[in-house]
Amino acid sequence: QVQLVESGGDSVQSGGSLTLSCVATAKYNDIGLCMAWFRQVRGKQREGVAGIDRNGRTRSAEFVKGRFTIAQDNAKNTMYLTMSSLKPEDTAIYYCAARRGPVCDRGIDYYSALETYSYNYFGQGTQVTVSS
Repeated sequence: QVQLVESGGDSVQSGGSLTLSCVATAKYNDIGLCMAWFRQVRGKQREGVAGIDRNGRTRSAEFVKGRFTIAQDNAKNTMYLTMSSLKPEDTAIYYCAARRGPVCDRGIDYYSALETYSYNYFGQGTQVTVSS
């Protein structure tokens, strides 16, 4: 079982920046996770924002390229999403997601990093609100 806890959500002005964090804990010391950020607006489907595998290779949605950066600190079992040039349409609940296993071990080229069905674990989410 893997637990994911997000933090860092806040209310900011358009053009501002935020960094979200996701701490992963598991029963075993070697978590070995592939992780991702998703976001969801009420009434809409959850959408993939960015993903990162165990080797640090990443995938990002087109709508965040050049603005958001995903990163991880394996020693701290923590993933980050640094968001800049925020827009009102970025307002959403941001969720951390994780998976592990043989496909994860092979790397991000072997699974759909921005699809919810690729992940077994989700956090409770953190709210990001961007005002104009």
